[in-house]
Amino acid sequence: MGLRKGGTTVMRKCRTKQSSRKPRSCSETQPPESRNALGELLLDARRSLLELVLAKGLGVFGRMLEEDRTRLCGPKNKPQEDRQAYRHGHDEGQVVLGGQKIRLSKPRVRSVAGEELELPNWREASREDPLSERVIEQMLVGVSTRNYARSLEAVPEGVQSTATSRSAVSRQFVARTRGQVEKFLCRPLGDLDLPVIMLDATGMGEHVLVVALGIDAKGHKHVLGVTEGSTESEQVCRGLLVQLVERGLVLERARLFVIDGGKGLRKAIREVFGQWALIQRCQIHKLRNIAEHLPKNKRAWVRAAMNRAWSQATVPAARRKLRELAAQLEEQYPSAARSILEGLDETLTVIALGVGATLSKTLRSTNPIENLQGTLKRVARNVKRWRGGSMALRWGVSGLLEAQKRFRRVKGFREMPQMIAALEATIKNETLDSKAKIA
Repeated sequence: MGLRKGGTTVMRKCRTKQSSRKPRSCSETQPPESRNALGELLLDARRSLLELVLAKGLGVFGRMLEEDRTRLCGPKNKPQEDRQAYRHGHDEGQVVLGGQKIRLSKPRVRSVAGEELELPNWREASREDPLSERVIEQMLVGVSTRNYARSLEAVPEGVQSTATSRSAVSRQFVARTRGQVEKFLCRPLGDLDLPVIMLDATGMGEHVLVVALGIDAKGHKHVLGVTEGSTESEQVCRGLLVQLVERGLVLERARLFVIDGGKGLRKAIREVFGQWALIQRCQIHKLRNIAEHLPKNKRAWVRAAMNRAWSQATVPAARRKLRELAAQLEEQYPSAARSILEGLDETLTVIALGVGATLSKTLRSTNPIENLQGTLKRVARNVKRWRGGSMALRWGVSGLLEAQKRFRRVKGFREMPQMIAALEATIKNETLDSKAKIA
């Protein structure tokens, strides 16, 4: 297209402007009323399909029961001279279906001698284990006892459902978790090679649980045991450690214990394992203890100084920096200075072993146990009132078993062989030094 301007023809290109808008989907072009109607239609279809599947399943189950009765009594309306049993009408019974019990008509069979015989398929369908498993699964994913019935599939019309009330669900959960606790605390440990054991306390409501977590030679984590109490109680900690030994934990084996700093726990380890144990104090717990003696504006500075000291390659260098820091704090914050010096060498055990940098981050604190607290809190978030230590222990074990399903190997697991070699050499040298002093 040409335009005249001052005697000169100016050519202008014609360009077709293309729309940059994306085509809208069918759901976007439909009015809200149509989308709502479509959603309700799909929901009704899903419910109808589920009811159909359940109804057909119950019909198949009824035919299976009749086949059981035919195998025991022979074909119906056909006399048999050698029959061993005969049909005896129907009775009402309960079977487990989808986390609930439903009442069904139960075919009856009696022997010629008059003894009631049980149908194999009915015996299998009435087992309590599937019900208990469903109850525990629902509780662990956060369904409360009050809303348990709403979380289940609807049964066909005319079929009565039971065992879904709040009290019934609670009884099932208590019975099953009590059995889990007994089984969990009696598991044999003799087949596990555990060069590292971590012990720390975690809260369940108003109660405190001491948890023992083992790390094997390949870096896999294992929850070993749990007891109610505090790491400040020597008796509680010694009882937990003795239980581990009685369940097969090898006593005479060089082992690194990573602990939260409880005095009772440290003393219990020395009494039970003696010279076979090296202790690494959790550096994170140590930082928290020091921070309690400092104003808020000093905590970040002290924390950075301690982390610089713990990042040193040798124990003498780290010890020197920690003592210099304590000297700086002595005048204004003497309690913080004393906290730095208390158990100082036990915060440097991993450095003394020459553990690799990646594995060192795992072994210098009890973080692997503290990470379990998120799972424990999620599992028990619907508990409003704790009715004693037994209840806390049941929920604690359930949460630990749930967390254990997602365990991965610790970071730096490839450095475990070098750490174990250094650990065994250190224990051997300390034992020889002790014998030399005695001699």
